[in-house]
Amino acid sequence: MTTAPRRRATGRATLTDVAQAAGVSPITVSRALRGERAVDPELVSRVQAAAQRLGYVPDPAARALASQRSSHVAVLIPALSNALFVDLLEAVQRELRPAGYQTLIGVTHYDRQEEEQLLREHLLHRPAGLIVTGLDQAEGTRALMARSGVPCVHVMETSAEPGVFCVGFSQFDAAAAMTRHLLARGRRRVAFAAAQLDPRTLQRLAGWRQVMQAAGLHDATLEWLNPAPSSLALGGQMFEQIVGQRPAVDAVFFCNDDLAQGALLAAARLKVAVPRRVAVAGFNDLTGSDQMLPPLTTVRTPRSAIGSAAARMLLARMRGAAVAQPNVDLGFELLVRDST
Repeated sequence: MTTAPRRRATGRATLTDVAQAAGVSPITVSRALRGERAVDPELVSRVQAAAQRLGYVPDPAARALASQRSSHVAVLIPALSNALFVDLLEAVQRELRPAGYQTLIGVTHYDRQEEEQLLREHLLHRPAGLIVTGLDQAEGTRALMARSGVPCVHVMETSAEPGVFCVGFSQFDAAAAMTRHLLARGRRRVAFAAAQLDPRTLQRLAGWRQVMQAAGLHDATLEWLNPAPSSLALGGQMFEQIVGQRPAVDAVFFCNDDLAQGALLAAARLKVAVPRRVAVAGFNDLTGSDQMLPPLTTVRTPRSAIGSAAARMLLARMRGAAVAQPNVDLGFELLVRDST
């Protein structure tokens, strides 16, 4: 006579119930439901069938207490309003979910103190891993990360510093490449227009500045820096101010595509010929840039590829596997369209 599996007081099936029904050990059930590749596929099928039949739902809190780690990965990004980070998040989730991990998203609003507080809160949930944006964390944040022992991967930037795991590209090199392109087109008064002024934007500023200085063309009046959030509206406002500058500029390199898109809309409204009167370039190749009139010259950044590679690197670290290449530079692509 078959004994019915015993349920906990809540009436919910337990891990032990699933193990008994599948004829395996509880640890095998745990590993199979986490998606660990070392588990035999036939056992995984048996465990999944038993779990479905019993209506078993894993208890994240119990798992965290038992393993000192949860099945969650904390992902800290600066903004959800920027499509760049939405693309990155979707790629991270595509890699982590099949492996049995969920993402806990924290939005820092480009604020280092807010980032530190978010990290403190996430560490209370014993995350299995961390993905953080950039390498400019506050001293307190770096100390928290080091003391926690939680595997971490940085995204959107690269570093050769020992012990740092990161996936990104050189913001400096990408901006320098765009500036050289504008100079090669015969432009000499190339303005750099930026908003938000986060560390990656300032790296782009440095890339533009170095190329302009090397060409003997740098002029501080060509730097248009606004700490306000990046937007179409701000791009239009900045463009209107810049084209009124004397001596006249003949190109504007915007630090982000939404600013550049706003500039192209303003140029149409003001009847400023692009690129004959002034060339316009952007950064990130956001949605719609190829549909502008004229289509926007920009830098395509590999944010989806960065998210996928970072998640895979983190999975290896969480499993205790060696990471052959801790600093992954995925590069960038200069997309030359009709606006330059």
